[in-house]
Amino acid sequence: MSTRWVAVLPAVESAGLPRIVPAMPPPELGSRSQPWFVRRRYGVGYRPLAWQGWVIAGVLVAATIVLLAVVHASTARIIVVLALVAVYTAVGWRLSGERQDVGDAVEEAPAVAAREPVERTPEQVAVIARLRAEAWTSPPRRGPTGDDAIIVEGLTKRFGERTALGDVSFSVGWGEVFGFLGPNGAGKTTTVRTLGTLIAPSAGSAVVAGIPLSPENAVAIRSRIAIMPEAPGLYARLTVAENLEFFAGLYGLADVRTRIEQALATVNLVERADDPCSSLSKGLKQRVAIARALLSDPRVLFLDEPTSGLDPVASREVHELIAALRQRGVTIFLTTHRLEEAERMCDRVAILNTTLRTVGRPDELRERLFAQSLAVTTVAPLDAPERVFAGVPGVDGWHPDGAGGYELTVSDPRAAAPALTRALVAAGADVISIGERRHSLEDVYLELIDEDVEASRS
Repeated sequence: MSTRWVAVLPAVESAGLPRIVPAMPPPELGSRSQPWFVRRRYGVGYRPLAWQGWVIAGVLVAATIVLLAVVHASTARIIVVLALVAVYTAVGWRLSGERQDVGDAVEEAPAVAAREPVERTPEQVAVIARLRAEAWTSPPRRGPTGDDAIIVEGLTKRFGERTALGDVSFSVGWGEVFGFLGPNGAGKTTTVRTLGTLIAPSAGSAVVAGIPLSPENAVAIRSRIAIMPEAPGLYARLTVAENLEFFAGLYGLADVRTRIEQALATVNLVERADDPCSSLSKGLKQRVAIARALLSDPRVLFLDEPTSGLDPVASREVHELIAALRQRGVTIFLTTHRLEEAERMCDRVAILNTTLRTVGRPDELRERLFAQSLAVTTVAPLDAPERVFAGVPGVDGWHPDGAGGYELTVSDPRAAAPALTRALVAAGADVISIGERRHSLEDVYLELIDEDVEASRS
């Protein structure tokens, strides 16, 4: 594998850490700004890269045609062709730049994946820790005071006769983690693609990162946002750092060297910078995709199912990254099917099923949809539960909940629980537990979503 990846920052160089972006040596007098030929990624030989290479290739092709027209003997023709091929190969080799053969990276992927952990000195460990700390505690990027990061009003998207998104309105504040929940086919990805300027809405309006959503503002919006789709979309034959370098080039970013270093430090992948993406697990690929999304220092970050298919450890690492980004003031628009993830990570959630069903904080949604209640469990069922519960102040109703279990609707659980305990003891009941019944975000979701949208459209 190529050894052109060397140290990246002065502090890293002094500690002897590996560089994660290509080292570009200072040009010598008379050197070319770029190679004229480059090795083919597939097969053998060289192909023209600069215009000078194309001129040389054109001259050799013309010479081949002329000589074949002049020479009539078959043996002589073969000799001429072989000679010209040899000349072209020699010229291509002589005028080509140093370029890693990405095929070698794939062949070495199993060895890279199975290699022993790198032993580092205490000084090197301290440098990595400092880089990560700087990446996690960099000054927050916030929008104008009083504005929202995203404002959506009556957004609608139709594909022919089918309405994927119907009259949706909501807002997302700066620095907020906003969860977007819904079944398959509910319009979550369509919303992300619309707000990300990838597709145009059929009706409605929106403001994204402080900029009105319109075709003429598409470039300005894209410069302030980043989208990480469910599939990482990385080039498997390139290394982690090469992928980031490529996408940084597409963004047209300046100071690429520092940006890649900070992004990899944020996702804790400094030591895997030289590994081909084909050798990474799905969890590591997701982290590389997040690093790619962070290259442009976005104010609004769209994450589409970032923990889909990840094991609990990898999911926890993604959650920690989201929490760190929120502390930096990055607005995160998160679509997910994991309701416990949304309840733990999101400041507010929206539940979508083609149309918007509700928006609010998880605790607000629980209070809005479900009455407060106490769960009581006794060793044996009560002989006359109606008489026991009827005299307890604050109890509005009750119903059995399994053998020896009861659920009581109350106006104030903290006030009703002591009186209920005394009433049960007075009735001679053997009480196992009394506690407040708390509904999860899953209960809220299932209460609002009772339709398989994707199946109903087939």
